[in-house]
Amino acid sequence: MIQRLAGKIILLWGWKRVALAFLMGALASFALPPYDFFAVCFISFPVLVWLIDGAVDNAGAGPLRRLWPAAMIGWWFGFGYFVFGLWWLGNALLVDAAGFAWAIPLAVLGLPAVLAVFYAFAAALARLFWSEGMGRVLSLAFAFGITEWLRSILLTGFPWNAIGYAAMPVPVLMQSSVFVGLLGMNALAVAVFSMPALLAGRRDIRTGLVVALILVCAHAGYGFYRLQTASLVAKGPNVRIVQPSIAQDLKFDVEARRDILDKYLAMSGKPPRSGAPAPDVIVWPETAVPYILTRTPDALRAIAGMLKEGQVLLAGAVRMEEPGGNQPPLYYNTIYSINDAGEITGAADKVHLVPFGEYLPLEGILRSLGLSEIAGMPGGFTAGASKQSLKVNDNLTALPLICYEAIFPAEMGYQGPAADAIINVTNDAWYGDTPGPYQHFRQAQLRAVEQGLPLVRAANNGLSAVVDPYGRIIDALALNAVGVVDVALPGRVQLPLSEGLRRFQFLIVLGLLFAAVLAYFYRDRRRLG
Repeated sequence: MIQRLAGKIILLWGWKRVALAFLMGALASFALPPYDFFAVCFISFPVLVWLIDGAVDNAGAGPLRRLWPAAMIGWWFGFGYFVFGLWWLGNALLVDAAGFAWAIPLAVLGLPAVLAVFYAFAAALARLFWSEGMGRVLSLAFAFGITEWLRSILLTGFPWNAIGYAAMPVPVLMQSSVFVGLLGMNALAVAVFSMPALLAGRRDIRTGLVVALILVCAHAGYGFYRLQTASLVAKGPNVRIVQPSIAQDLKFDVEARRDILDKYLAMSGKPPRSGAPAPDVIVWPETAVPYILTRTPDALRAIAGMLKEGQVLLAGAVRMEEPGGNQPPLYYNTIYSINDAGEITGAADKVHLVPFGEYLPLEGILRSLGLSEIAGMPGGFTAGASKQSLKVNDNLTALPLICYEAIFPAEMGYQGPAADAIINVTNDAWYGDTPGPYQHFRQAQLRAVEQGLPLVRAANNGLSAVVDPYGRIIDALALNAVGVVDVALPGRVQLPLSEGLRRFQFLIVLGLLFAAVLAYFYRDRRRLG
C-alpha cells in the first residue's frame, strides 16, 4: 500500500504536485506550539522525499534547469509551512489598522514567500546529491541543516520555527540540545522524520529504521537520564514577575500612561500569597514603563515608594540618548535596573532589533516612500553596541534578552561577569491570542536548556514564566491572565559542552551526514556505471 501511494505521489504532475507540497508544509506546521503534534512530520517529510523523487526534468537540460523542479517543490513546501506557522504576524498590523492594515498581505504571504526560498534551496541542494534508498533521506537532512543555519544568519537572521523545534516539544526531548544545539537538531530531526519514506522501496529499509531508532532512543533516553539525575536548589534571589495584560492599543494612549504605571505599582507591591517568598527582584515586561524615565523624576519617585528596602526593579523601558548639537535623540529598547531609592543602577539595550518593527532596513529609500516602522518611535530604535550581562544585586547577574533576541541561539555570547539567569522581557500583546506567543515562549525555553541557566520571562500578556535550567516550568501565567509569579530562583547547572564545542558538534553532524551522502551517491553511480 505504501509503495502504491509513493508511486502515485512520485508521478503527480502540475498543480497537484504543487498543492500536495503546500499541504505537506502546512501539515508540518502543526508540529509547532501550541499544537506540538510532532507526529505529523512523519507524514509530511516522507511525502516531501517522494515529491523530490519525481522532481525531474529533461536529462539534456543544464544543471540549474535540472534542479528547478526540486527547488519548486521545496518552495511550495516552505510556503505552506511558513504561511500556516506565521499567519499571526498580521495581527500586529491590526493594532494600528489605519496605518498598517495595507501591509497584512506582505506579512502573511510576502514574508513566507521569502522564507520559502531557503527551503527551495534545501530541496535543490538535496537533489544535487540524490540517490536511491537512505542516501536521499540523508541528503535532505544535510541540506536542511545547511539551510536552517543560513536562515539564522542571512538578512540579519530569522530562525523562527526552525524544524528542530518540532523534535523538542517537552523538556525530556530538549536535553540533547546541550550537545548538538538547535542547528544540529535541525538536521537530525529531518533525518528521522524522513526515514519512513524508505518503506516505499526495497533498499536500506532495515538500515534506515535502525538508524532512526538509535537516534530516537538516544534523544529520549539521554533526556530521561538527565532529568532523573538533575539536582537543583534555590541559589538565587526571590523573583516576582508582573503580567498586567495591558491591551496594545492602550499603550499608545497618552492619557492612559499614569493608569498603566499605577497598575504596575499596585501589582508589584501586593503581598505574596501564603507560603510564597517576598520578592528581592521584581521584573516588568518589555517597554512596560510608559515614560522616558530620565525625564520623569515623578515616575522614579513612585517606583521608589513602591519598592521595599533592598528590592530591585528590572523594568522594560524606552531609553533616550541626546547626542547634542542638531542631532536628533536616539531611542533604545532597554531593561533598566532601579534600586529602592529610585536610582537607575544599570541598563541593557536591545542589540538585535526587529526589521520593520523597530527599524527600517534601507531606511532612506523606504522613508521616502512614506513607510515607517511599526513601533512608532521617531526615527525608529537604535541597536545597542553589545550584549552585556547586567548586575542586579549581590545574588543575581542577569543575561538580558529583550523580546526577539531570545530566538537566536548563536547570539547568546555576552560581555561582563558570568550570568546566573536569563532575564527575558517581551511584549507579545501585538499578536493577540494566536500561536505566536506560544512559539516565542518555546524558543526562550530552549535557550535556558542550551545555556544551563534558569529563565525569568516577563511578558505583558503572557506567557510569563520561571523555567529551570532543564527547561521545566516552575511556575507560569497563562496567555492574557493578569497576575504575578513569585518564585525562588534556582541556580545554574554545569553543561557537558561549552558553546564553542557545541557549535563544533554541529559541524561534526553535518560532516558525518555529508560523508554518508557522498558514499551513497557514489555507490549508486558505480552500480549504474
